[in-house]
Amino acid sequence: MAFSLLSLLLFSLYFLHSTAKISISSESRFRSQLSESSTSPTDMPPTTHFEVTKPIELPNTKPCSQLILQHDFGFTFTKPPVFADYKPPYPSCPFQDFSKIILEWKATCKGRQFDRIFGVWLGGVELLRSCTAEPSANGIVWTVKKDVTRYYSLLMTNQTLAVYLGNLVNDVYTGVYHVELSFHYYPAEKHMSNIGHGHGSNADLILPISRNLPVNDGLWFQVDSPTKVESKMFKIPQNSYKAVLEVYVSPHQNDEFWYTNLPNEFIAQNNLTNARKNGPFREVVVSLDGKVVGAVWPFSVIYTGGFDPLLWRPISAIGSFDLPSYDIEITPSLGTILDGKAHEFGFSVTNALDVWYIDANLHIWLDGKSEKTEGMVLRRSTLPHRVSYVSNITGLNGTLLTRASRFIKSAGWVKSSYGKITTQATQEFNYSNFMEMGNNGDLQIVRQSIDFSDSIVADSGLSVDSVTSLKRFPLYLYFEDADQGGGGHTSVSNLSIGFSEKITKRTEFGSYVSSLENLQAGQAFVLVKDNRVVSHVASTEQVFSFDSSKSCYFRNVSSSNQIISSDEENNKCSKRTRSQLVE
Repeated sequence: MAFSLLSLLLFSLYFLHSTAKISISSESRFRSQLSESSTSPTDMPPTTHFEVTKPIELPNTKPCSQLILQHDFGFTFTKPPVFADYKPPYPSCPFQDFSKIILEWKATCKGRQFDRIFGVWLGGVELLRSCTAEPSANGIVWTVKKDVTRYYSLLMTNQTLAVYLGNLVNDVYTGVYHVELSFHYYPAEKHMSNIGHGHGSNADLILPISRNLPVNDGLWFQVDSPTKVESKMFKIPQNSYKAVLEVYVSPHQNDEFWYTNLPNEFIAQNNLTNARKNGPFREVVVSLDGKVVGAVWPFSVIYTGGFDPLLWRPISAIGSFDLPSYDIEITPSLGTILDGKAHEFGFSVTNALDVWYIDANLHIWLDGKSEKTEGMVLRRSTLPHRVSYVSNITGLNGTLLTRASRFIKSAGWVKSSYGKITTQATQEFNYSNFMEMGNNGDLQIVRQSIDFSDSIVADSGLSVDSVTSLKRFPLYLYFEDADQGGGGHTSVSNLSIGFSEKITKRTEFGSYVSSLENLQAGQAFVLVKDNRVVSHVASTEQVFSFDSSKSCYFRNVSSSNQIISSDEENNKCSKRTRSQLVE
């Protein structure tokens, strides 16, 4: 079979999947049954799992480090988060000016366990959304390092750190996650002054738009239906001059594989009772005082137990260890919330099923030279998304095409000691999902692409600063279940995913351009006989390429049956920025 869904990225790959023959109506169609875990050898050293990312650029200074939390997450499901007192690294650190702050999560686990979503919050502000690696009998280790410098103002104050990892331990699921969470503070090589009006600087204040403690879960809101709107009241200082809302989202349970969900028309025609419904389109809508100010069309993160756990050992799926957050510029609407009164952010998910975890952080820049700023919204264009469906269905076979688009634009000015600055923010989305069903429901093919353009222009009358981000999230899935007779069957799937982004920044000080292509593919094959896996093979390859005006990074890594088969890495700025993955 030849296929080129990702031809726009010069990317054509195959992936394979699953563990047991399950009908199309099953909610666990793409969820691993952990058939390998109990039979893995126990005399092997622990396996190191990792997500391929660009290494964090660090200054040439020695960091001050502190261990904030050490905990064993056993049976923690539906229990409160684990808490720790957080204090800035004073007076133990001889420095008080840091250019980089790194959060480091180290964890080990041994036994049998599903993947578990977890979050790290500081003062209610989410710093990290992540998924655990799935362990094996011989044990695993993994580390997540995240640059959290953008939370600088928060990290310089005493706070309560909360970690929720909802784990289940019993006679079957034995894995306990042993965790250490540390912060590393890198002193600046030279004093860094705050530049301009928000561009390139860290926020002066960060407000949590999350659930208040106490909770027996994470601090995220839970959206479980298309009509559900979760919201939180907040109040900002009256000398604010810039605001950005950072949104975290993750789908679970019936919407974990939302891009494979079937249209309700197909479900009704075939009298399917347990199928995941509402079609494959999802949109996270963000409102301010009931008016839409932005949206998130999420990247399809695959957790470490998705499709087939062997695919993600040891190379984890894109975004699985550090789920992406999404920034929405609020500055154009700032004039409506500078009145010293309480206002409300709301979150909903179009076509949502149970459940989406959503929360946000409001980053605010303050004018230290004035007690009060003023602003006004000039215009808002937030027409509802447009969705079209085209289907050609006969029984359990046919094709289903879903397209969607959305355009959100707002403009407003804020007057502060930096002058009167007019900010215009634009989001433009395009979505396509082409689904093929065949072999009476035993074959499903999904070709999906999300294109997202996000731009911000700030005009002071004397200079114009702009930031433009162009993202593309392609996905291809091929899954087929075949009866081999005699109580046996095979499961075969192809899966390819990509995260591509180009960022262009222009200021009076110069311009900056970066380009990222993160492309992943793998293969797996499962033969099941008498409900027992008798053959299971998997391989994964990933190409990560980053080029910018300042630095470059390239890595091409492959694994086969949980063993790294090749690994090429360099930071040379060559022209080799295209995927080498071929059919």
